[in-house]
Amino acid sequence: MEYKVHLPSRPTVALSKVSRHVDPLTCDSHGTGDIVTLDTFSDFDLRFDWRIAPGGNSGLKYFVTEEREGPIAHEYQVLDDARHPDAKVGPHRQAGAFYDVLAPVADKPLRPVGEWNQSRVLVKGNHVEHWLNGRKVVEYELGSPELRAAIAKSKFKDVAGFGTKIPGHILLQDHGDEVAFRNIKIMPTP
Repeated sequence: MEYKVHLPSRPTVALSKVSRHVDPLTCDSHGTGDIVTLDTFSDFDLRFDWRIAPGGNSGLKYFVTEEREGPIAHEYQVLDDARHPDAKVGPHRQAGAFYDVLAPVADKPLRPVGEWNQSRVLVKGNHVEHWLNGRKVVEYELGSPELRAAIAKSKFKDVAGFGTKIPGHILLQDHGDEVAFRNIKIMPTP
């Protein structure tokens, strides 16, 4: 199998059924709107590069479904850990984290703001991994007691079914800050 780009061939930015043209491999989300895949995924190996501006906040969301209000989903956090206020809340909101649920390893290999980071999200069965610059920084099992306990302490504690496996879209988040994504590739995993 090979990695494929699963963004529309004529790229669109989907947010509240509004579409605009963007370059899918290098995009600056600053005010552009969330970028959402047309296809849904449940088992996948997703790789992407990202670069955040000083003080920036964004993320890559997966298991995004239209059944939930807004794009509430699992999120690989993309953040300027040194300058953004979210990083001060705790490591569970820093770059590489499963946003607001699980912190990345303390000695993660995060590159300085303005430099490109390489990331990966791997979902195989109920097993999920977040990678940053060649190192696994988060690992969890969907539906596990450990994950349910972490979700119970998060802002997602009241979201029905959060932490269980569902097919969903991939979303590049526009959080209103300057961020760039490139080399976005996804391969279904058996």
